[in-house]
Amino acid sequence: MLSVVLVDDHDLIRQGLRRAFERAGDTAVVAEAATIADGLAAVAHHQPDVVVLDVRLPDGSGLDAARALRARHPQLGIVVLTMYAGDEALFGALEAGASAFVPKDVPADDVVAAARHAAVSPRSFAAADLAEAMRRRLEPTGPQLSGREREVLILLADGLAVAQISRRLYISESTTKTHISKLYQKLGAANRAQALMTALRLGLLRRPA
Repeated sequence: MLSVVLVDDHDLIRQGLRRAFERAGDTAVVAEAATIADGLAAVAHHQPDVVVLDVRLPDGSGLDAARALRARHPQLGIVVLTMYAGDEALFGALEAGASAFVPKDVPADDVVAAARHAAVSPRSFAAADLAEAMRRRLEPTGPQLSGREREVLILLADGLAVAQISRRLYISESTTKTHISKLYQKLGAANRAQALMTALRLGLLRRPA
């Protein structure tokens, strides 16, 4: 039986994951925690095969916790779970020593599958978008943006909201949202902040003087 510790500050998410692990038949949740401190204590006490760890917790970063857990427990399977999927978060999990990276919007059974992988290969990293993320990171020319996408990117950097961008460019809000979604996809970002940081790093935006 695969033993699992769940660390997430949302009770509903923990309940849903617990049910998924119970349904699996070969896994058992031995402890739950809502903070990093309680999660580290639970892992130390129960010595589970796998810990499923949220990135954003009330008392700090789940990636810092993953780094600490990897140092203390080399054979522990570590599944990083986050609603802020994107290349920066994915590579952050990889660099922290996680075994798997899973967005929160996937089915709970995918988290169970990631936990099984983590238990068998704790030091090998798995993520659904890993190959594409690596390609984006290694691509020397960076993502190719259309002229309109570049305009939207500049206005995002200026702090404009969707409605303001729509008025400025004389396009509908739904069209603006589509451009923003494509921008995020091309930049491997999950939100505005990540998109702007990636655009700065790739030279698609100029840093403020």
